[in-house]
Amino acid sequence: MTTQREIIVGPYSRGFHLITNEVIKGIPEISDFKSGILQVFIKHTSASLTLNENADPTVRQDFESHFNKMVPENAPYYRHTYEGPDDMPAHIKSSLLGSSVQMPISNGNLNLGTWQGIYLCEHRDHASSRKLVLTAFGD
Repeated sequence: MTTQREIIVGPYSRGFHLITNEVIKGIPEISDFKSGILQVFIKHTSASLTLNENADPTVRQDFESHFNKMVPENAPYYRHTYEGPDDMPAHIKSSLLGSSVQMPISNGNLNLGTWQGIYLCEHRDHASSRKLVLTAFGD
């Protein structure tokens, strides 16, 4: 069995945002799966997805701080700066984190660890809403 939905989330400010509940609401059919996989794919090149700590908000702040230091704005070697100083860094951050995450479905629920959540990682200063493709497959 396979189910696919497209949802829109945000817009969110720059940073790391938990969207687990939005994803679950966006594909209620997962309750029909005894076992399977949910893939979440973002249809953008300046935002990304990851799975990580869902309890302490300082983790999200630390992610943003670290990525901004690791991939700074206004590097003199950037050529792709058409949309501002956050343009190329957003693309690099998106490539580092990735455009999709997968997680198991067990007995109609996402089988995440106690402290795991799905993050939308917004890398632009002034982003619009983001489109996600949710695909569940299994039994």
